[in-house]
Amino acid sequence: MPSDARNAAGSTGRDAPRQQGADMPALTPTAELRERARQRVMEGAITANYDLDPQQVIGMLQQALATELVCVLRYRRHYYVAKGIKARFAATEFKEHSDEEAVHADSIAERIVQLGGDPDFNPQGLLDRSHAQYHAGKELADMITEDLVAERIAIESYREMVKFIGERDPTTRRMLEEILAVEEEHADDLTDLLEGEPKVPKRA
Repeated sequence: MPSDARNAAGSTGRDAPRQQGADMPALTPTAELRERARQRVMEGAITANYDLDPQQVIGMLQQALATELVCVLRYRRHYYVAKGIKARFAATEFKEHSDEEAVHADSIAERIVQLGGDPDFNPQGLLDRSHAQYHAGKELADMITEDLVAERIAIESYREMVKFIGERDPTTRRMLEEILAVEEEHADDLTDLLEGEPKVPKRA
């Protein structure tokens, strides 16, 4: 390496500012980070550079929580009432999906608390808060169809939430993306189940 290049490389010490690209935001000095962290300390994870309205995000997550709870209940009912040889495999899927939706509900509730909210588990108004509906279903094909419709509603709503949050709340976005991926798997599972059913009911 030429001596001038070595000198240039060695001139960048620990205190030298890092180069910022044209599209990269400047990093906050350490002293300022420390000072801001002491301000409104009881807000926990909500720091000065949180770029969303926490109450708006909490409200959105309350709807997602209600949706997951409704799906837990619907899948659980279908698990218990599905009868017959053809229903055995479907019942296994219902139980698995119900358990996974419960995990989603727990994750969402935890994030609501982290954002300073109180997760709403009140049964009163649950269906009003939920994006998905609760259709009990009588025949196996009807149960599977209603579950698939609910998954498609959840998929679309989660995609919209992810787009809305964008880069402004990476933690919430990652959680929603993980839930979305599982909901898409559920939709694929249910579509496979319906392919073996001779009649798919239609609901207005």
